[in-house]
Amino acid sequence: MFTKDAKPLDARGGNSDAILSIVAAGMRVVGDIDGPGLLKIDGVVEGSVSGVRQVIVGRDGSVRGNVNATEVVHAGTIDGAIVANDRVEVQGTATVNGDIHTRVIVVHEGARINGTVRMSSATAADAADRPAVQVMR
Repeated sequence: MFTKDAKPLDARGGNSDAILSIVAAGMRVVGDIDGPGLLKIDGVVEGSVSGVRQVIVGRDGSVRGNVNATEVVHAGTIDGAIVANDRVEVQGTATVNGDIHTRVIVVHEGARINGTVRMSSATAADAADRPAVQVMR
């Protein structure tokens, strides 16, 4: 649904951050994805993802391109760089073939990262609340 100014609205007519988009298992998207809200990937995306508040890559999901979001929760395969303004969580079933740049990272046991991890400095309040790096077993 669009307004007269062609601005997207979610089904409830509210904030575009509430939008949920899904690339379901068995789907293949060829091209870049750019949009607000949440993006859940259980299929294949052959292109970059950007502008999304949160990207969730499921166990069978894969992205062949860069991912740029506020937060990334990853359990599948990403062949490209991950840039997350706030947080990246790499679950035990995940593989990242590329660099990660974020403020906070959580890496679960079993995860594979084939690249470098760069972390920007956290604010003093964030540093007091939680460690910048967490290793989960």
